[in-house]
Amino acid sequence: MSEEVSTKLRFIRETISQTEVGGVRLRGTDWFAWATAGASNTVLLTAETGVAELLVTGQDAWVLTDEIEAQRLKDEELPSNFKLYINPWADATAREAFVREATDGGKVISDVCDNAKRVRPLSPLEQPIPKSLQQHKWVLLPTELDRYRHVGQQASAAMTEVLQAAQPTWTEYQLAGAGAEALWSRGLHPALTLVAGERRLPLYRHATPTAEKIGRQAMLVFCARGYGLYANLTRFVCFGSLTDDETELHRHVCEIEAKALSASLPGMTLDAVYYALAQAYEQHGFPHAIREHHQGGTTGYLAREIVANPTTTDFLTENMAIAWNPSLTGAKVEDTFVILKDGKLENLTFDPNFPSVEVEGRLRPVPLEK
Repeated sequence: MSEEVSTKLRFIRETISQTEVGGVRLRGTDWFAWATAGASNTVLLTAETGVAELLVTGQDAWVLTDEIEAQRLKDEELPSNFKLYINPWADATAREAFVREATDGGKVISDVCDNAKRVRPLSPLEQPIPKSLQQHKWVLLPTELDRYRHVGQQASAAMTEVLQAAQPTWTEYQLAGAGAEALWSRGLHPALTLVAGERRLPLYRHATPTAEKIGRQAMLVFCARGYGLYANLTRFVCFGSLTDDETELHRHVCEIEAKALSASLPGMTLDAVYYALAQAYEQHGFPHAIREHHQGGTTGYLAREIVANPTTTDFLTENMAIAWNPSLTGAKVEDTFVILKDGKLENLTFDPNFPSVEVEGRLRPVPLEK
């Protein structure tokens, strides 16, 4: 862990040198986890920023937090590479004064200036993180990939456990709750648990759970976070047998997804993968389906680091994680993959205990029929 953090501090200090700023300030749950090799600053699960932040200058690296959080973070979360600055919880101005002093009142690069976040910078001297540093966050180091494998395996095992236990009389709330419990019991944050039962499945792509009973079939979606890394996966359960039409829909989405997976090669741009998906939808007779839901993109320390669309020209690289989620009315497929050195894909969320079929040389999940 210490070696990984040292590598990331080197990346940050290269950015400080190149941009001639006084320091880099990281408040987001994603950047905090990245820079600390998987530590968490999260207390409120839904917050984009946490109870501690990082400040890195050319000479020093601090975790900035208040007196409520400091001891727990020191005991349970933080690597030894950081000094600790503790401000009184009722005096946020003390922290700002410390930042100004540590950076000589200069400009500071900050993750909350990122347009993807809704948090406003605390100072007009703050500027966005440059693409060169973002790229380091998107490309996994070997130790990060090891942690990601663990998260993916645990998330998929939780999914299988829950759907094997599910009953048609359960409400969507119960299925989502069982999913959250299975993730928490494995040390993962249930950042997202979507459920659509029999009635709502054909109606909504993003089906947040309700009090309705799930009935004959259901879709369960996880965005499970561990060490700051997101394992994203979707599975279905059917009580009885799928109809021929339902089986055909699931076949279509797996074959559409196969085109995106085959296109996910080092050097390929995200817009090119998007257009490969658009073409696949059209070839399967669903030319408008791509407009009905986003198709996924790169993942890692956010559920989606970059969502692919017709204008995303960012390149895929080795050791970058992806999660595509093509869907049709009543069917969807999703797993989290990493692009390996030879251009092959490793499925981080594959569970051999869940039913699957081979699609263009890859095992892809099909609904669990009970």
